[in-house]
Amino acid sequence: MSDSKRRRILAIIATDTTFERTEHRGREAWLGKCLHCNAHLVVGTDGEPISRATIEHILPRTAGGTDALENLGLACARCNQGKGSRHDRNYPRDARARELVERLQARRAERWRTPEDADSE
Repeated sequence: MSDSKRRRILAIIATDTTFERTEHRGREAWLGKCLHCNAHLVVGTDGEPISRATIEHILPRTAGGTDALENLGLACARCNQGKGSRHDRNYPRDARARELVERLQARRAERWRTPEDADSE
């Protein structure tokens, strides 16, 4: 995994209240929850996923979504792949896809913390 991708994952973690530092198999790690299903996600302190954590673009890039932190979350691979294959490509004309995006945006906003808050934990 590239350094820029690991940095992006760490930036997402810094803005997600579900992630806390913990010990995982004898090393420091981040433990948080999938944006979709709340399954546990484990990421090394270097940003390398230990579990199958993936970067989720809440509003798909194909629909004008960006790489802004507000549009990014971490999701388990199963949920992220499912959203992509079922909803992302149909977003412009699929009311259910738009509803899913709105739910994920609301969940991301509920979990939001400023990076400074993460540094103080």
